[in-house]
Amino acid sequence: MRLYFKPGACSLSSRIALTEIGLAYDTSKVDTETGLTETGADYRAVNPKGYVPALELDGGAILTENPAILQFLADTHPQAGLAPAYGTLERARLQEWLNFTSSELHKAFGPYFRGRPLEEAEKRPVELRLARRVADVERGLADGRDFILGEGFTVADAYLFVVLNWSGFIGFDLARWPHVAAYVARIAARPSVRNAMRQEGLVANEAVA
Repeated sequence: MRLYFKPGACSLSSRIALTEIGLAYDTSKVDTETGLTETGADYRAVNPKGYVPALELDGGAILTENPAILQFLADTHPQAGLAPAYGTLERARLQEWLNFTSSELHKAFGPYFRGRPLEEAEKRPVELRLARRVADVERGLADGRDFILGEGFTVADAYLFVVLNWSGFIGFDLARWPHVAAYVARIAARPSVRNAMRQEGLVANEAVA
């Protein structure tokens, strides 16, 4: 398989899932501004929509859209325990959180990544919109659970963590939401997550004793 990614983008969650499962895969870094891969190839020939991630499967089929990739990886490697069983309420909860993260939380961060600073008139409504969505996550974690579905790490955590972690890049303080802040720190310390972030240059290499 080959993962088309942009360092620190939502494609990081697909890398986390691949790392959790322990799959061997290749990568190709994408410059979404120029539309080129690191080899100079036209990325739109892979994904005409132009954004990451895209996952090239064995056999050459291309899968796009982060929730679809994450759920596919979890479903095709059930031994990793990254998704609840079909037909259960918890399975619907997984889809609930993947959809929320994609359509609401991810979108709320969008204005910060438009390639220009926010104008003064924009800042307040943008910050309020993001704060409302982070508060939704705080309520989801308010019972003290370690992961968003409860006791076990799933692909919903991989995606939710990556998006929430953007708060550090834009200077959005999560201290107002203690459960969210603790959750981000807890997931960031997970070995698969640190390994995936290290591969994208987001954390420093650590000495091995």
